[in-house]
Amino acid sequence: MIDILSYSCIIVGAIFWFWGTLPLLGNRSVLFKLHSLSVADTLGSISIVIGLLLKIPREWSLLLLAIITLTIWNTVLGYILAYCSSSGEKNDG
Repeated sequence: MIDILSYSCIIVGAIFWFWGTLPLLGNRSVLFKLHSLSVADTLGSISIVIGLLLKIPREWSLLLLAIITLTIWNTVLGYILAYCSSSGEKNDG
């Protein structure tokens, strides 16, 4: 049962990764594309790590550290990229 749940989390994570790339093909703004990509990447990565946590629970400390690091890193990186792209638009005007 744990194996099924673990593999389900990993598959859901991979789906989030691919789902996050779909808005890159649209005609929306760069900020919308970055936001959707970073949210889907964060959720997908955390889902995969949770699947690994179910598979190998003896490594819970490292996997919990990975979840926390992914959450902080992807959030901060999204803000930095949004700031850089919006500051470029201000200078063009």
